[in-house]
Amino acid sequence: MIPRYTRKEAADVWAPQTRFKIMFEIEAHAADKMAELGVIPREAARVIWEKGRNAVWNPDRIDEIEREVKHDVIAFLTHVTEVVGPEARFLHQGMTSSDVNDTTLAVQLVRATDLLLEDVDLVLAALKRRALEHRMTPCVGRSHGIHAEPTTFGLKLAGHYAEFQRAKERLAMAKFEIATCAISGAVGTFANVAPEVEAYVADKLGLAVEPVSTQVIPRDRHAAYFAALAVVASSIERLAVEIRHLQRTEVLEAEEPFDPGQKGSSAMPHKRNPILTENLTGLARLVRSAVTPAMENVALWHERDISHSSVERGICPDATVHLDFALRRLAGVVERLVVYPENMAKNLDRLGGLVHSQRVLLALTQKGLSREASYAAVQRNAMKVWRGEGDFLGFLKADPEVTLSDAELEPLFDLGYHFKHVDTVFARVFGEQGSLTAAA
Repeated sequence: MIPRYTRKEAADVWAPQTRFKIMFEIEAHAADKMAELGVIPREAARVIWEKGRNAVWNPDRIDEIEREVKHDVIAFLTHVTEVVGPEARFLHQGMTSSDVNDTTLAVQLVRATDLLLEDVDLVLAALKRRALEHRMTPCVGRSHGIHAEPTTFGLKLAGHYAEFQRAKERLAMAKFEIATCAISGAVGTFANVAPEVEAYVADKLGLAVEPVSTQVIPRDRHAAYFAALAVVASSIERLAVEIRHLQRTEVLEAEEPFDPGQKGSSAMPHKRNPILTENLTGLARLVRSAVTPAMENVALWHERDISHSSVERGICPDATVHLDFALRRLAGVVERLVVYPENMAKNLDRLGGLVHSQRVLLALTQKGLSREASYAAVQRNAMKVWRGEGDFLGFLKADPEVTLSDAELEPLFDLGYHFKHVDTVFARVFGEQGSLTAAA
């Protein structure tokens, strides 16, 4: 997690002060319930909250203690005692370190996911606006990077909108799955801490109770969480790569915003490079890099070990912070994307009508020619155009094996034919708001 790719809101989730505050709240809520159950004095629980609720925990002091005791939770509890006083001896009754650490991590991941959900909403809003703006802006569709058939730029963006809708659903499910609390004590048997304490703490923190914690929250939850983040990152990259390709000099159908005073190259003053979407491609790789270690964290020894701990101290803040930054950047790129409809039109016409070859093929088969013979006739004339020898429609009209009249051939080159179901697709993606009437 480096400042260059970190928003303050995301960094705050993983700040030491945030973590210690959550750890204290877990311990204090548990103390409240233990007091209610008669395990500790009610007055002790009251004093714990009174002295600790607004405390500013000292990370340097906690680190100093940890260097001696070699245990992070013990170091924290020792510092709490310094702040709260003698009543702190009633904290952590029957609890184990994983109860505190795992539940704290769950709270942090929930908060991080809330930010990610807000980010996705920004991406969706930008994609929707630009898709409606360009719903009928013609451009060439490409398969294998080669001109295929006409589409619209709005349809391109609508596809990405639908994908980020799924991303939002995945993040919501990831949040649901990760939001569990474990306060079950050593090896998860509740021998020294009642299940009622766990249920109380979970309710106070907005978490669900982990059914079987075995002393740690099972890491299949975390593996699924980071897998979901990785899929979202891949969706970011797919859109980023599309924009990068469209910005190539030979294409130039769309490009990232280029601000006044911005420089594209230290050597070449003419350059306008797709630096934002290249950056997004790199950030997506970083987010996906968390998946393999998260999967490997699932297989812990018996009821618990801490081989997962060092991994999660890195991947949890890094993956969520990088994804947060990437989503915000993507929303800005889409919102300010410069679109060149005139270049789209030029590229669409670049192959002299070859993009209509399928319509000619189908018309020939419907006229009675076999599919094989129809394909051969269309391809033969298309290859002449590929070689730069002339115009596709002209070649077809001159070919005696093409059994279509000029009056039958010419309508097959109507661009509007390809867009007759755009409204249907937009209605599927955007509902009634995607109708032509609503868009107007």
